[in-house]
Amino acid sequence: MIRTTMKIDGMMCGMCEAHICDAIRKAVPSAKKVVASRSKKEASFLTEEAVDNESLKTVIDATGYTCLGIESAPYEKKGLISI
Repeated sequence: MIRTTMKIDGMMCGMCEAHICDAIRKAVPSAKKVVASRSKKEASFLTEEAVDNESLKTVIDATGYTCLGIESAPYEKKGLISI
């Protein structure tokens, strides 16, 4: 799994967060656990494969918000500790 985190400027309320999440889900149908936070000024989601950062940035910018940057990193599901 890959966690993609986007820095986004312009979110002011819960509806702004919902707009960002909807835009991500439309741009990346395979996205899971899509979350946006106006206080952190970021959104993140999980995918099986890497996404095209430029097209994702274009989609966010088209909504009226500003994508300041995108980072992707491997994600490991946290679970029970096996001994």
